[in-house]
Amino acid sequence: IRALLLCSCLGLLRPGGGQPFLRLRPSPSDNLPVKDIVEHPDPEYDPKEQDLDERTLRKKLGSHFDPGFMAVAVPGPANASGAEEAAVGRGRAALPAELRRLELGPAQGPRLKVGKKARRKVLQWLWAYTYCPVLYTWKDLGVRFWPRYIKEGNCFAEKSCSLPEGMFCKPVKSVTKTFLRWHCQGWSSQKYCTWIPVQYPLISECKCSC
Repeated sequence: IRALLLCSCLGLLRPGGGQPFLRLRPSPSDNLPVKDIVEHPDPEYDPKEQDLDERTLRKKLGSHFDPGFMAVAVPGPANASGAEEAAVGRGRAALPAELRRLELGPAQGPRLKVGKKARRKVLQWLWAYTYCPVLYTWKDLGVRFWPRYIKEGNCFAEKSCSLPEGMFCKPVKSVTKTFLRWHCQGWSSQKYCTWIPVQYPLISECKCSC
């Protein structure tokens, strides 16, 4: 996966002893989900009440607003616990084509004859070990992002997904969602702040791999 990750860096400009200002810079990374962003703690760099008008911000974000993955107010739980969701997902998910085509029996010698019912149970059993669902939870990005809440995906990693053990569920695909980021330049009373669009990558598919 090649994705653009967001990172907040603090740059120090000190012409005449100025204060630090916040900069936002995308950087390439293979690691998802995105790690928590380290913010400048000074509330002076937070948007004010007049900067958080929902109607204005919805208009600015436009068609990028995705209610399935974004929330302005505190949302409810995204899904059940990891183990619970993985079990439910396996029951709902169809067997992948590679498993349906799987020949049961030794690699060499006579082919093993297995009834349809027994074959289906064996394949479902294998699927229970190799299925890698995307588990979603809501994450609070903080007041300097709008919408503030994002539904972030993770790969189920509580146990190995292979027989014999050794492989684990890992991200194989991602999608990006566009958010607004409160971005300040300058220092003290001379700083200028505004909302800018930024892309935030999310895991969209997991697979059992080394």
